[in-house]
Amino acid sequence: MFDFDATLPLMALQFLVLAVVLNAVFYKPLGKALDSRADYIRSNENQAREQLAKAQNLAQEYEKQLGDARRQSNEIIAAAQAQAKQIADEKIAQAQKEAQAQKEAAAKEIEQQKQEAMTALEQQVDALSRQILEKILGSELVK
Repeated sequence: MFDFDATLPLMALQFLVLAVVLNAVFYKPLGKALDSRADYIRSNENQAREQLAKAQNLAQEYEKQLGDARRQSNEIIAAAQAQAKQIADEKIAQAQKEAQAQKEAAAKEIEQQKQEAMTALEQQVDALSRQILEKILGSELVK
């Protein structure tokens, strides 16, 4: 079966030397390379997670700022609309006052012209009445 002569310890020694050499030359550098690659992958994953969290935070902040800006713009628009309505109401009220004042002034002017016309008519009626009386009764009796 097996010969236990001097070659067995020599083969065992060769195997151990080969294992030490392979360990030093191949397995340790390969292990270091695998470890460094695993560290690189872990660090990239961590950086990616951090970047993703940062991007999500920025997106949330952006959405919040956008919502605030929309609210502010809506408030500004509402205030401007209210102010425009108030100005329009004031202008309408002013126009109504002016129209009422013009109406009253026109009514006064019409009344004044009516009074002047009545006075003129009364004078003409008096003058015509005198003329008629003078013609009918004569100029000496009317005085």
